[in-house]
Amino acid sequence: MKKLFLLDGMALIYRAHFALSKNPRFTSTGVNTSAVMGFTNTLLEVLKKEKPTHIAVVFDTEAPTERHTDFEAYKAHREAMPEDLSAALPYIFKLIEGFNIPVITKDGFEADDIIGTLAKEAEKAGFQVYCMTPDKDFAQLVSENIFIYKPARMGNEMEIMGVKEVLAKWEIDNVKQVIDILGLWGDAVDNIPGIPGIGEKTAKALIKQYGSIENIIANSHELKGKQRENVETYAEQGMISKKLATIILDVPVPFDEKALELEEPSRELLEPLFAELEFRTIGKRVFGEGFSVNEGKTGGSQQIDLFGNVVDQIEVKTKTTIIVSEVFEQVVAAKTIENTEHDYKLIDTPQLRKELVDLLLTQESISFDTETTGTDANLADLVGISFSIKPGEGYYIPVPADNAEAQLIVNDFKPVLENENIVKIGQNIKYDMLVFKWYGVSVKGKLFDTMLAHYLIDPDTRHNMDVLAENYLSYSPISITKLIGAKGKGQGNMRDVPVEQVVDYAAEDADITLQLANVFEPMLTRLNAEQLATEVENPLIYVLADIEKEGVRIDMDTLINYSKELELDIRKFEQNVYDKCGIKFNLASPKQLGEVLFDKLQLDPKAKKTKTGQYQTGEDVLLALAHKSDIVQDILDFRQLQKLKSTYVDALPLLVNPKTGRVHTSYNQAVAATGRLSSNNPNLQNIPIRTERGREVRRAFIARDADHVLLSADYSQIELRIIAEISKEENMLDAFNKGIDIHTATAAKVYGVSIDEVDSTQRRNAKAVNFGIIYGQSAFGLSQNLGIPRKEAAAIIEQYFEQYPGIKKYMSDTMNFARENGFVETILGRRRYLRDINSANQTVRGFAERNAINAPIQGSAADMIKVAMINIHKDIQEQGLQSKMTMQVHDELVFDVLRSEVEAMKKIISHRMKTAIKTNVPIEVEIGEGDNWLEAH
Repeated sequence: MKKLFLLDGMALIYRAHFALSKNPRFTSTGVNTSAVMGFTNTLLEVLKKEKPTHIAVVFDTEAPTERHTDFEAYKAHREAMPEDLSAALPYIFKLIEGFNIPVITKDGFEADDIIGTLAKEAEKAGFQVYCMTPDKDFAQLVSENIFIYKPARMGNEMEIMGVKEVLAKWEIDNVKQVIDILGLWGDAVDNIPGIPGIGEKTAKALIKQYGSIENIIANSHELKGKQRENVETYAEQGMISKKLATIILDVPVPFDEKALELEEPSRELLEPLFAELEFRTIGKRVFGEGFSVNEGKTGGSQQIDLFGNVVDQIEVKTKTTIIVSEVFEQVVAAKTIENTEHDYKLIDTPQLRKELVDLLLTQESISFDTETTGTDANLADLVGISFSIKPGEGYYIPVPADNAEAQLIVNDFKPVLENENIVKIGQNIKYDMLVFKWYGVSVKGKLFDTMLAHYLIDPDTRHNMDVLAENYLSYSPISITKLIGAKGKGQGNMRDVPVEQVVDYAAEDADITLQLANVFEPMLTRLNAEQLATEVENPLIYVLADIEKEGVRIDMDTLINYSKELELDIRKFEQNVYDKCGIKFNLASPKQLGEVLFDKLQLDPKAKKTKTGQYQTGEDVLLALAHKSDIVQDILDFRQLQKLKSTYVDALPLLVNPKTGRVHTSYNQAVAATGRLSSNNPNLQNIPIRTERGREVRRAFIARDADHVLLSADYSQIELRIIAEISKEENMLDAFNKGIDIHTATAAKVYGVSIDEVDSTQRRNAKAVNFGIIYGQSAFGLSQNLGIPRKEAAAIIEQYFEQYPGIKKYMSDTMNFARENGFVETILGRRRYLRDINSANQTVRGFAERNAINAPIQGSAADMIKVAMINIHKDIQEQGLQSKMTMQVHDELVFDVLRSEVEAMKKIISHRMKTAIKTNVPIEVEIGEGDNWLEAH
């Protein structure tokens, strides 16, 4: 079967751009590649899974169509294209050209019309045709051999709709009736008016009864009240809307079967494009592991007007001849170890080690790296150590598997690593420091971590060494996969690699890290981030390394017993569902669950299906149905407990380190753009605390022994205190200074009552506003959150700003600062860059504005707890205390404290957390004590 895919270009590009709007992708030069990346991934997925024999991408042009001339308001109110998306279009056209896919346009006709025409022609020629688009209008085209192909999104699988699916979804007898429903319903996006008062549900009901708009108008006397009045008054508007919604099927474009044949992509065109866009993973998907972003990397490409330079040349392109930009600057040859001068030495004798140690001890700073047998620093063994003190030079010291011999070699370098006068440079240096701790070496001195330096320079992009080397040094380091193989079960470790091969790889790492430090150090100064690096992020590495080495004790019996308890509760909910449904099935099977919910119980006649034909039963789907049946709530509870059991209760024992009998989480400083720490293995930040069952997990985290107790210290309402501090809002500062509950104080102000008169509902509403304001919550969002009318929510917000004018001024001033400078800052100067703050597109700009308001608050809270951790850690060491800091979770610190040191520790913790950053607003810290984390919190 010949298989033609017709891609609705602009619709797919918009979809790709906005799918990544909350986590956009940028190159090292600041180019937003979200749309290009999303479009490319979608294209690759289709080529791989669907294997089309023929393909084309179809676009609108800027020339007016018959719809525009017949109805002046058609698409007149569409928002401006986001600037980043506009800038991405030339890249997308280059991409399509590189894949040898034809681009088809025709002045005077929209992409829908061209796709419709070609689809019908292709069907006559014996093709199966897939119209690839998220646009609902295409449902009118579906036939026996024409399908709508909706790409996967938000975790849901792609969806193919044929005649059966369209008839069911639209509740019609003939696919042509889609046009009638669209004509009645209208389309706000395209500014098609429809008939007032008729929405989707009513439109479907009327078409089901009368068959067409024409019949509805002819029989309008049978309608009642306002509906009859609107149909008769706006009959002509309804007919115009139907015409506007009708896809034209006779566009004068030839169906050239040969021109649409799928061909192999052009390496010559795509390699430099992928290099410029820094698409490493995509490049390797297309061209294999040999691809490097420096292969054919250009010095940049000129941005041009898309339609001014392209559309006049196009009618139907046979094998994409579209040229978006003829400007290709001189190709920069890729730098690798093969073509770059270097001097990497193997240090494998006692005499050579002594000479190197003597040399290193004379240096003001050194770059170092470790090679190990694994990625868990608390389990891995050293394979080798590398050093660099001058760009282009490096030294590698192999470390044998025998523990005694390995220790002797490490001891040789202990005077260097523990020398406080030598600055230590590394990439993710915490890992290397932690490895050395297991060999009795405590790295000392000032630190410079290139990963964290780049995180402060550009927090929203990637920070791994290969990416940084390619972006800032135009150098592609040796790939680890060349030495130990690709990730997976078959991957080896560095111990298996001949030492001759490891020398270059390891020494190169230390060398490149040194070179990156030389690039980043002046950049930190220029961006006012040097102090944040030297006083917060780099000193925090010592704290986190000690926390990770210490780990936390887990009560295995508690987890085993709780697992059994959860299993009983899971079975109870499962049985409840079976009893209420009147049928037993596999509740963990999405397929069987969907059949019960939507075929047997008929909970949603519009239920969506996946590519494989089964119903979608994700959490979002079930939450939307929870109000219709308590069966759905039982299913949600069943899933929640299953997840709790599998993700934490059963998983935590598997994470216990066999060497220590403790769990050692790993903290990430360079992940969250706000400055917050994250953790993994286990992810402590995600342990559920909002439900009683979730909180019970904390009971399993216990003190070291009977002589120790856990202390939990938690900042009280820290983000609200920070917004009061930053905004200098007098009423809020007054409430905090007087020790009045801020939510009660807010409720009293907003509702105009005394503190004593505030009831629980008013306090709840005020709490929602207090926290909602931080995240840019609208009246609609507040009404949804509280279950109150939108007008009431709007009135609450309006009154809130009247009572707290300083907050409103802060929001206005912050957004103005962001618009002028392109970033916002925390109290300590941590920057969050907001590339879309001046976007003409309201949706894109709105997201940046919410980040502008929130980032200084969340970021200052993150800075505050980091500074507190550094100072507490320092006090513990200076006072010679045995107590340890063991966990950091959101605004909370957890300590394993010797019982005789409890009072001393409480004093240190309280003082350091309250004074981490000097503020006018009082900072409150709540400290709890217990044998386990639940008791202490």
